[in-house]
Amino acid sequence: MKPEAPASGAALDAPLARIAHAAHEAIIAIDESQHIVMLNPAAQQMFGCSAADALGSPLSRFIPERYRAAHGENVRAFADSGVPERSMAERATVVGLRANGEEFPAAVTIARIDGTGPFAEGRHFAALLCDLSTEQGLRFEIEALRRSFRTVVEFAPNAVWIAEAERIVFVNRACIALFGADSADQLLGRSIYELLHAPSRDAVRAAVARVLRCGDGGGDGMTLLGERVERLDGTLRDVDIALAALPDHGQTTLQMVISDVTRQRRESLEQEQAREALRKLSQRLVEVREEERRRIARELHDELGQRLTALKMELASLAPKSRRSALRERIGGMLEMLDDTVASLRRISADLRPLMLDDLGLDAAIEWLARDAARRMGIEVTVKLADSVPALDERVSIALYRMVQEALTNIARHAHASDVHIELAQQSGELVLTVCDNGVGFPAGAAAKEGSFGLLGIRERALALGGTLEVDNPPAGGGRLCVRVPLAPPAPDAPPAPPTLPASGPTPEVAP
Repeated sequence: MKPEAPASGAALDAPLARIAHAAHEAIIAIDESQHIVMLNPAAQQMFGCSAADALGSPLSRFIPERYRAAHGENVRAFADSGVPERSMAERATVVGLRANGEEFPAAVTIARIDGTGPFAEGRHFAALLCDLSTEQGLRFEIEALRRSFRTVVEFAPNAVWIAEAERIVFVNRACIALFGADSADQLLGRSIYELLHAPSRDAVRAAVARVLRCGDGGGDGMTLLGERVERLDGTLRDVDIALAALPDHGQTTLQMVISDVTRQRRESLEQEQAREALRKLSQRLVEVREEERRRIARELHDELGQRLTALKMELASLAPKSRRSALRERIGGMLEMLDDTVASLRRISADLRPLMLDDLGLDAAIEWLARDAARRMGIEVTVKLADSVPALDERVSIALYRMVQEALTNIARHAHASDVHIELAQQSGELVLTVCDNGVGFPAGAAAKEGSFGLLGIRERALALGGTLEVDNPPAGGGRLCVRVPLAPPAPDAPPAPPTLPASGPTPEVAP
């Protein structure tokens, strides 16, 4: 049976009753069984229900049926948690139900009432509600969101500042730490450009103008920059800056999120320098190997080749003088062995270093490679060499020769091709070497695939000349390998240009 309804604040001590009665916010008090024990005038107006009608009734009458079970569990869990106060609408609104059946969104803060007077026995709870469907409620929600936003920004791990007319009006804790300040007062009021490294200011100034003019940096609402900032002690930090306009603060308000990437850029620079050092070492090893190959090939040709030729001549001169046929047959067999040995010697010498590359040039060497591959592989190999290719220095010639040699070896091992075409041309200040076949083509990612040492070697030789390697499978089928190198490649002993950071200007010391 519903108890007799007292006045709206009759259950409260007089001071609390006066406060609740005068409050502009709706206040409802409930007991442990979630029955209403107090409903102030603002709550009566919000729900369209008098205190006399509401007191003693369950709170669920003001909650849509689909939310009642979940709401009851939330209140019970809150009561058992021992937490004295909690906002129930920080992330989302709850839904209320007026006496006329109308639903409305509301922000709710609930607190446990322990203590005195009518609340001395049992547990009681008071709920403060704001109707978000009214203008006042919307203002309340906006202000709550702003407070939440400020809290999130204040404790964000990245530095954040907000600037008004290019002057800093807000900084978070991470921003204070990034610039080495003791407090926000050391940064507030400064020009945003004052805290940038001088070579970075023009780029940021242009980005700010673009953001203020267009409202964003290019359609996604944000401009990203890689620049440098200057701490209060003068040391520099490498940073990534995300710059955006705040649309609800006018056309001069900017938010900049600054990520300190000094360590990452230093590590990236060190890794790039290590890669360049390894590339130079690899290039030098290739050069040393080529020099040794040439020396051995020359000695095989000049020393061993001449001695074998002299031995053959001596044996050939003995054959007519011998009267015994058995001896002549043995001499003939030895001459055949010498012929095979000389042929093997020439083949080994050519594999080590084709003398025709030194004596006749790259064109003749590539044509010899093509004829040799056609003979060994039993396929058709055609060569097209442009007449306009200028004379090349030894380093470029041997590199291109080795690339063709490795490409043909790769085709023999993997392509199952019957036709190969080799072309060397000059295009726009570059030498373009193309090797095409009608085989099975390259697997996806072949150039970077682990174990593709042949293609890796070609790519490293191309990089050493300042060039590039591309492999693909033409629509007509087969595989295509294309190497592009400049006609004037970098000097072999010239140090590689170090990778540059996004900020322009000299590279000063940075803080550790």
